[in-house]
Amino acid sequence: MTEQRTVTVFGATGHQGGSFVRAALADRDSGFAVRAVTRRPDSDAAKELERLGAEVVRADLDDEDSLVAAFEGAYGAFLVTNFWEDMDAAHEKAQAAALSRAASHAGVQHAIWSTLEDTRECIPLDDDRMPTLQGSYKVPHFDGKAEADQYFTDDGVPTTFLRTTFFWENLFGAFAPQRAEDGTFELNFPMGDKRLSGIGVDDVGRTALAILKRGTDFIPATVSIAGQHLPLADMAAALSKELGQPVRYRPLTPDAFRALGFPGADEAGNMFQFYADCEARFTGARDLDAVRALNPALQDFSTWLAAHRDKFHWS
Repeated sequence: MTEQRTVTVFGATGHQGGSFVRAALADRDSGFAVRAVTRRPDSDAAKELERLGAEVVRADLDDEDSLVAAFEGAYGAFLVTNFWEDMDAAHEKAQAAALSRAASHAGVQHAIWSTLEDTRECIPLDDDRMPTLQGSYKVPHFDGKAEADQYFTDDGVPTTFLRTTFFWENLFGAFAPQRAEDGTFELNFPMGDKRLSGIGVDDVGRTALAILKRGTDFIPATVSIAGQHLPLADMAAALSKELGQPVRYRPLTPDAFRALGFPGADEAGNMFQFYADCEARFTGARDLDAVRALNPALQDFSTWLAAHRDKFHWS
């Protein structure tokens, strides 16, 4: 039997890292063993990964020594940071830099770095269509990751830059339909009639695994992924059909969305405005046929909805 190569997975109990862990453990012929990294190896989520067959280790993105240990002897890595934990792009970049240094030190042969576009290439800082945030960003959780790409190049880490997009799982929580005064549920996004590129989180892990299985084919390369590009009105119609509840799309202006006042409303408002104003560029970078060639199980929105309808809790 061929010895399995270890892949160190950060964010293993979260959405993206967890999707990679599940994909790798489900593929008995992948040739990869999973080392799942978490700050809390005694958590129920970590114990479940262990039960599924992952090696669970403790490391913290703010403790570089722990990162070096987590990479020790690993062939590959799935790397992700969580901007939304404290919504600080500088902190996220510092964590990415630590990951890059540790991966380089350990001699990782193939890292997959979950990243995003630099929105300032489409909407420059001096463009007053949207406010500048955190001093030098339009959409900090995009732009900070894009800036961090260079760390992996400079440190000589063999890297695939995996550009993701809006996760449909956000519809369960932060961007769930809201009940209007007339009792109808509404999607309140500032995107007009433009298409939103979305993806089911499980497809992030499946696509990343497929990239790793291709060896050096995508080193170095940028792979931009989505499951479908869909207008919000069509998303609302699909939700209505699948869930048996009327859902309508009520487009807000970006300024009205930013004024909603919830934590991160300005960040999210800028993000949706970027998706809308730069629609052709963003969707054009995500060739669905090419993604499906890597991941034949790629879900479109309707397929994803049918599989996840029980996770919608209407209130």
